[in-house]
Amino acid sequence: MNASIYLHVPFCKHRCAYCDFNTYAGQESMIPAYVSALIKEIEFVGRQSARLPEPPTIGTVFFGGGTPSLLSGTQFASVMDALRSTFTFSATLEATIEANPGTISPQKLNAIRKAGINRISFGAQSANTQELRMLEREHDFFTVIEAVSTARKAGFDNLNLDLIYGLPEQTLESWQTTVKRVLDLQPEHISAYALTLEHGTPFGKWAQRGLLPLPDPDLAADMYEWTMDHLEANGYEQYEISNWAVNRGFETADRQMPPHACRHNLQYWRSLPYLGFGAGAHGYAGGYRYSNALRVKTYIDRLTADSQSLSAEFPLSPAAVNHHKQALQDDMSDYMLNTLRLVKAGVADADFRSRFGSGLLEVYPKEIGELVRAGLLEIKTSEVSKTSEVYRLTKRGRLLGNKVFVELVK
Repeated sequence: MNASIYLHVPFCKHRCAYCDFNTYAGQESMIPAYVSALIKEIEFVGRQSARLPEPPTIGTVFFGGGTPSLLSGTQFASVMDALRSTFTFSATLEATIEANPGTISPQKLNAIRKAGINRISFGAQSANTQELRMLEREHDFFTVIEAVSTARKAGFDNLNLDLIYGLPEQTLESWQTTVKRVLDLQPEHISAYALTLEHGTPFGKWAQRGLLPLPDPDLAADMYEWTMDHLEANGYEQYEISNWAVNRGFETADRQMPPHACRHNLQYWRSLPYLGFGAGAHGYAGGYRYSNALRVKTYIDRLTADSQSLSAEFPLSPAAVNHHKQALQDDMSDYMLNTLRLVKAGVADADFRSRFGSGLLEVYPKEIGELVRAGLLEIKTSEVSKTSEVYRLTKRGRLLGNKVFVELVK
């Protein structure tokens, strides 16, 4: 079994007003105990996986957050060592860390690279100082430039920059300036996400009370369309709704994807197994979707020494508080929602039939027909098999992706 590993690091120096992730500010004193608990969870699930008929081979590792870069180089090394001694790593392992540009140094990046992490994702968000202040980010764009330079010197040749568009009062010209300045840094990968005002966040509350202008959805659509065209003109291939990678470089076995596509996220989008470790982490393996306890202290307490004697079915650990055994229909719906996000590869009828025993038009005859007639889905011939049909989002369908996904949930 080929699988991926996600490790959640929920600590932040400051919780941004738009963020609805499982993150906590002011709890950095708990990081050492948290890292110890994380290693215990890795070892617990590792013991379970060793008893499987086919123990997983790990192709990607991803440290997300929060702000994973708050961990020290030594702490990263200890977690990576625990993973390496517990699981079998692929020879072509992709190991990513998310980082706030203001939390790294040459020494830390050198230590992280030495620990075996070979991909880094910086939360740049914007090149506009006022927009960064509104987002309550603690860095400016000069810090991003310095962080990219430092990462290059530390040996990182696979680098992503995260951006956010559709901000309140953001202009098309401001967004275009951000994208152009990011292109000057020549990252191998760019992620661009539309701002969503999540319920319960300060941004969401301020918008409800009329204290924050609502983003203009039509303007956000213009920003997205311009981004698709501009990045393509500058040598980037859009392989997922919100993600672009340079379409040049080394040859890979996955001919459907550009060389620097994020292989970890492809595991999600292809509905393939991944193990989640850490507070609030989610996983999908062994037929289960599951999630861990959210709060840091609760997570640590559930992974005390006594809990190691407990038994649980793979991939669950003592930290798991919710789990659901997937039915066939669950897996089909998840597969469609995830895999249709791959705007070039789409969903191949042959792959769907191989996985679920039925063709797409047998399961979704009405829905697919209506979406094709509405101009949201298109039918192509598979570049792999040359015979199987592939269903993928049109350019208009990328703008209205949620409408497509709602139609395919049964």
